[in-house]
Amino acid sequence: MLRSCGCIPPANRTTTKTSPKTSREQENSSRRQSLPVRRLPPLRALEAFVRVVRLGSAKAAANELGLSASALSRRITALEDFTGRRLFTRQHQAMKLTDEGQAFFNAVAPKLDELALAVSSQLDSGQVLRLHLGVPPLFGGQRLFPRLPDLRKLHPRLHIDIDTSQHPEARVGDTLDAAIVLSKEPDPSFYSVRLDHNRVYAIASKELAEEVGPEPDVEKLSKQTFLIHDILPESFDAWKEAMGVDGLEPAAIDHFDSGQLILEAAAQGLGIAIMHDDHFRRAHDERLARIFDIDVESPYSYWFICRPRDLESRPVRLFYEWMMQAGL
Repeated sequence: MLRSCGCIPPANRTTTKTSPKTSREQENSSRRQSLPVRRLPPLRALEAFVRVVRLGSAKAAANELGLSASALSRRITALEDFTGRRLFTRQHQAMKLTDEGQAFFNAVAPKLDELALAVSSQLDSGQVLRLHLGVPPLFGGQRLFPRLPDLRKLHPRLHIDIDTSQHPEARVGDTLDAAIVLSKEPDPSFYSVRLDHNRVYAIASKELAEEVGPEPDVEKLSKQTFLIHDILPESFDAWKEAMGVDGLEPAAIDHFDSGQLILEAAAQGLGIAIMHDDHFRRAHDERLARIFDIDVESPYSYWFICRPRDLESRPVRLFYEWMMQAGL
C-alpha cells in the first residue's frame, strides 16, 4: 500500500524544457525584428539616371525608355529626393552630371547591371520570343539585316517575323507588334521615334548623269523619265523647287513600290530616281551617280512605331532597346 508523501508520482509529473534550437530561433527572430528596414530606391528612377549618364543626353535616354522629357525629369527628381543629393545640374534644358552624381553612378551602375542579369536569367524559360515586325524592303536589306546577327547573339531566342507589305501602320496592334515606316510623321496615337533625317537625291546611271550635265537644265530634264517611289510622293516636288525648276514637266513619270527595283532601274539607265541620300550611299553601286550637288531636305524620315502599351511586351522592348543602342 502506497503511502501519501505529498509528492506527485513520476508518471504524472510534467516537465517543460526549452531546446537549444528553439532558443536560437527565438533569438534570431528577435534580432531580425530589431533590425531597421532599409528603404530601396525607386528602380525606374535608377534606370532613368543610369541611361542619362551612359547616353550622355536626357533626350536620348527619354527616347530609349519611351518617356516624355517631363516624365524622365520627374524620375530623376524622385531619385534626387530619395538620395538627398543633387545628381545633375540643369542648364538651358541640358543635364550635366555633378561630382556627387558621378560617385553615385560609379557605385550603383554595376549593381544595377548585375540585378538586370539576375532577373533576366530567372525569366529565361527557354521559350522562343517572337516579334512581328513590319519593315520596308529597302530598309530591311540595307540597314536591318546586316545588323541582325548582332541581335541574335545578344538575344538568341528573339525571332522576328518580317512583313514587307505596304502601309504597315494599319496593322500595328493587330497582326504587327511594331513597324519601321517611311513617313512625314506617324499617327500621334503611336509611340514613335525618328530614326534619321534625310536629303532628297536624284540618282541615275553614270552615263545618264553625264548626259544631263552638272547644272539643272529644264530643257534637258524635260526629256527624261523620272522614277518615283509610291511612299515618297512629295520628294519630287521638293527636289524641283530646290533646283529652281518648279514648272518641270518630264517626258514621263514611272511609279515604283520597291526601293530595290527603283535603284536597279536607275542603274540600268531607265530614268532618274528620286530617292534619299542614305539609299544612295548604302547601295554601294558603282553604276549609280548623284545628279546635281545641291542639298534638298526630305519631307520623309524612317520611324519606329508601336502602340505605347506594347513597349512593355518583352519582344518589342528587346528589339527597341537594341535598335536604339545600335543606331540602326
